[in-house]
Amino acid sequence: MQNRRAFLKSGIVAAIAGVTGLSHAKEMSVTKEAMTLPSAGVLYSKDHEGKWQGKSGSHAPIVTIKDKKITITTDHGMSKKHYIVRHTLVTEAGDVIGAKTFSSDDEPTSVFDLPEGKMKLYATSFCNKHDLWVTSV
Repeated sequence: MQNRRAFLKSGIVAAIAGVTGLSHAKEMSVTKEAMTLPSAGVLYSKDHEGKWQGKSGSHAPIVTIKDKKITITTDHGMSKKHYIVRHTLVTEAGDVIGAKTFSSDDEPTSVFDLPEGKMKLYATSFCNKHDLWVTSV
């Protein structure tokens, strides 16, 4: 189970690095093998919409910070056939700060405590039809 988690963590960080253009993989504690994973077709952002051209407005997470809280929203309709499945807040090292899973009846909004100290964070939004989207915080 630990190997699977480490692999998934490395894969997510590598994909974020690929999409956001991060070049300091050493600081991120990512293995060399994970950095070779392709991010195209796996992770999308406002600047890298890939095959989902024009979808970032309704899929990329919107992040607000107020009173030591981080709010993630996705401006996306929710129906049984097409909805936001999950929000995740992740550190640059791949540590999950918080996650919230939604059903098709929920509002795609999540609130997490802002971690102490200055660090790079990433908010993700997963759509059941249009894959995983990331916004750097």
